[in-house]
Amino acid sequence: MRSIGNLPNEHQARLFGDYLLAHGMRNEVETDTDSSWLIWFADDDHLTKARELLELFRNDPASPEFARKAADAERVRAEEKKSEAAWRRKVRGRRSIFPGASVFSAGPLTFALVCACAIVAALSKLGENTDDISGLFISYVMPAGGGWFPEVRAGQVWRLFTPMLIHFGVAHILFNMLWLFRLGSMIEGLHGQGRFALLTLAVAGLSNVAQYVYAGPGFGGMSGVNYGLFGYIWMRGKYDPASGLFLTQQDKLLMLVWFVVCFTNWVGPVANTAHAAGLVAGVVCGRVSAYLALRSPK
Repeated sequence: MRSIGNLPNEHQARLFGDYLLAHGMRNEVETDTDSSWLIWFADDDHLTKARELLELFRNDPASPEFARKAADAERVRAEEKKSEAAWRRKVRGRRSIFPGASVFSAGPLTFALVCACAIVAALSKLGENTDDISGLFISYVMPAGGGWFPEVRAGQVWRLFTPMLIHFGVAHILFNMLWLFRLGSMIEGLHGQGRFALLTLAVAGLSNVAQYVYAGPGFGGMSGVNYGLFGYIWMRGKYDPASGLFLTQQDKLLMLVWFVVCFTNWVGPVANTAHAAGLVAGVVCGRVSAYLALRSPK
């Protein structure tokens, strides 16, 4: 910026500054050492024009033309503020581009799920005694002449979801709780308890039903839900980075390698159908959610 001249007081300086701004000429005014006010001009291409307008203003600062035109400066500032806000919405800072660098503490719902799994594990002695938790399995009956889901059809609808609370062995519950904390805390922290609850219930229901239909009752674990949360975060973060959801390459590698390893039966009986159904459900939910988020007005 360069100075194009000065005016004797602040009122005149700001009035003339607004007059220039209304003409699309950006400027700044500031006090000088001799109590006059300097006019700083930003656009060299219109420097001559600005100086000519300054001379006209000095000759008749009380002219209605200057006050009338200067009144438009507020409209110009409002439009600039609106444009700047729109620009800021499009700009992604470090936290939105690299949200994996942020640390999420367990939200109330994530913490409640972890505690519920721990309580069920204690009651069942990590799956060794299932009598006290029999009401949490999707069914204790193999499909036969009585049809599918006899207990659910009798009104015990919770059985569609509660198998996610059952775990068999220390490694089983530790692995699942670590991933639940990692994935669930992120979704709950960024998108709220309501969305996290709906996603968890939807994935749990779909993955449990798929496992039951394919392999029968007697299964349990949070892994189907975890693969659903994994798929959701993966797709939502990929197609809508501004959502804040993010998976590291290590996250993807670990989950996908473990997904394949489980199908080899090297680690013993695993509810692979629940893993697959949960992953598909999460991927679909994440992709649809990203599509809707990008279509909705900001």
